[in-house]
Amino acid sequence: MIGGMADVVYLHVGAPKTGTSYLQDRLLANRDSLAAHGISYPVGPQRDMFPAALDLIDLSWGGQRDQVRGEWPALVARVRRAPGTALISHEILAGATRAQIDRAMGDLAFADAHVVYSARDLGRQIPAEWQESIKHRKLRSFRRYVRQVQRAERRDPKLWFWRAQSLPDVLERWTAGVPPERVHLVTVPQPGAARDELWRRYCAAFRVDPGWAPADSAFTNASIGIEEIALLRALNKRLRRVGLDSTHYRRLVRQLIVHSTLARRPDMRRVTLPPQAYGWVGEIAEEWVTWVERSGIEVVGDLDDLRPVPPSAGRWENPDKPRPRTTVDAALDALVAVVLEAAKQPQHEQSATARLSRAARRLVGQ
Repeated sequence: MIGGMADVVYLHVGAPKTGTSYLQDRLLANRDSLAAHGISYPVGPQRDMFPAALDLIDLSWGGQRDQVRGEWPALVARVRRAPGTALISHEILAGATRAQIDRAMGDLAFADAHVVYSARDLGRQIPAEWQESIKHRKLRSFRRYVRQVQRAERRDPKLWFWRAQSLPDVLERWTAGVPPERVHLVTVPQPGAARDELWRRYCAAFRVDPGWAPADSAFTNASIGIEEIALLRALNKRLRRVGLDSTHYRRLVRQLIVHSTLARRPDMRRVTLPPQAYGWVGEIAEEWVTWVERSGIEVVGDLDDLRPVPPSAGRWENPDKPRPRTTVDAALDALVAVVLEAAKQPQHEQSATARLSRAARRLVGQ
């Protein structure tokens, strides 16, 4: 299809850690095929919608704010030029304020806007979001993180976790004035479901035939284990002292060390909530289920998926008590990866290597 203007827009606004990276990568891989069926995924030169989402929610995000100015209007302009149905997807949109949402919905008023929100049970989300915070240079222990989440307000929240993860609050912010039939909740299936079940649920919410996007995505945002997170927390602390910039952190630490190395280690000890926390998250799940049932919005999946499933009986593994020998082994794997990466750098990268060497000498006090 050529020319025209989008008459329907699906705004997928999160939540984080609900298969969003896989979804976005698969949509990107199938852009041409989807376009042939009147479905547009209008990413920009960066090939994802993070810059536009960050521009809208107006946060620093590790010093990236200045780099994305004007990206939201640019996305809206691409949507205007897209014929048929346009898909917008980024998980940080869940944290938008009411004023920012009013701006977004006003900018997209030329089309019928649908809001899609994806949710996973809190028994899995809290450990996953703690890990994600460590990947973004935070230092908090798991105990402190869980306590902070438990004590924070869940209605009109200030804490980022609840701004993005509190299902009723996010949907009330994003759907003011949107008819219930244009609001779609996708639930993330419990472990054991078919591999493509979540993808099929997203397709149902977007009114996309799964056959229109046949190319799969190899992307996984895999979790890491207790010892691997302990290593990353210690590394973050050291790097904070020497001032590694955000660009190098994303490339060397988050991508090379975490995603390409630590996430592939076998037999990692999984991070789970302490047993006594399951009563609390279970109560919240019941509140959410009741809210959804009364709202009249479309549920794609099963509301039972929002109810946390405690792990099988056994000794709970405390994420704040890593095994020293395993942590050292993880550190050696990370060091090998960095050495091999450094060996591949061409001559013009030597200045960067020299800067990192000076930072290392500052760290050890030489």
